Amino acid sequence: MLTFYLSCYAAIMLATFIPQTQPFLLNEVLQLETSRQGVVSGNLNFWGEIVIIATVGLWGSLSDRIGRRWVTGLGFVLIAAGIFLYGLTRDLNGLLFARIIYSAGIAAVSTMLITLMADYASDSSRGKATGLLGVMNGLGAMTAALFLLRLPAMYQGQGMNAEQAAWATYTTMTVIVALIAAAMFLGLKGGVAKRLEASPPLLRQLREGVGEARRPVIALAYAASFVARGNLAVVGTFYTLWASIYGASVLGMTSAEAVSKGGGLLAISYGASLLSAPLFGIMSDRLRRVSALAISLAIGAVGYGSTWFLDSPFSGAAIVCLVLIGMAEVGCIITSGVLIAEQAPDRLRGSVVGIFTLAGAVGILIASVVGGYLFDHWLNTGPFVFFGLVAALVCAWALVLRLQPEAQPAPAATA
Repeated sequence: MLTFYLSCYAAIMLATFIPQTQPFLLNEVLQLETSRQGVVSGNLNFWGEIVIIATVGLWGSLSDRIGRRWVTGLGFVLIAAGIFLYGLTRDLNGLLFARIIYSAGIAAVSTMLITLMADYASDSSRGKATGLLGVMNGLGAMTAALFLLRLPAMYQGQGMNAEQAAWATYTTMTVIVALIAAAMFLGLKGGVAKRLEASPPLLRQLREGVGEARRPVIALAYAASFVARGNLAVVGTFYTLWASIYGASVLGMTSAEAVSKGGGLLAISYGASLLSAPLFGIMSDRLRRVSALAISLAIGAVGYGSTWFLDSPFSGAAIVCLVLIGMAEVGCIITSGVLIAEQAPDRLRGSVVGIFTLAGAVGILIASVVGGYLFDHWLNTGPFVFFGLVAALVCAWALVLRLQPEAQPAPAATA
């Protein structure tokens, strides 16, 4: 279990590290014009997510054959390889290739986190184990924001130029991830888990999951998953990009210094997520699940939508927006997850959760492509404003369902 929690900590730390240090590469190493950086960042996210969607099923099947330990360890090896290639790349094609390798590793590790939780945690303590998983995720994200994003500036401060600092940053992380991979091989339980029953064919699962969307609350949960995962993509990709461009063009900072400063503010957002997670968990148990979801969506609509008025990513108003965004991210994830868990029929639970997860993946794809276009052709805060609007629309939908008693799930206490 200790090794499992290390993987939880490392997975989110590495999932945020690459998108958030990418602006440094685009600005100072590849020297890409700022008018293209939004679309390029969005496209890299898009193809990375395509790789994740295409490979998660393969990693799950492979783990049943060779064991969880091997797939988890191999996932971290692929992440290390992708990060190392990031430090070597000097063109967009190389960056895309590195992102594909890295994303394949992220897919393997992410799939195994869910599987290992099911394997290791007993029913009597599954809630506590899941809560601690969330804490480790929050700490991992804060580590990336507070410390890892400072590496390029730290190496430049030692006299390195941009290319040398990039190589040193990504090589340092490669060594760290390689050590984590070794810990997975040494610490996770070996062997192959017994499969109690065969999974239904994928196409049947898709049909069943889509068919359940005829129920309004299930459809709402799918839409909420779209918002929740899209939120993560918007913040992880476009906030540090905005900070990098603004810091360099307006404040005269190096890209590395701007990314480092942005990371400090992102840590505040992740801290808000970490501290508010228990609040949303309690809210999901005390209120009707649709009501709890509507509250988290409303916070997101305000936090994201308010970025319309921001001129600087480093202002006090930006910090307030980031706090609300951090709360909304974890709130949407928790409340939509609780809602889908309650509403999914036992017989179709796997199919419904599969479509729920797929809706989140589509959210990341849309956030990456539309957000990149809006960033380059409209406002630097365009991706945030767009998802604020989406959150407001889904919130309005939830409120409409809240007024229809027949569509409301019962409170946890009476379910």
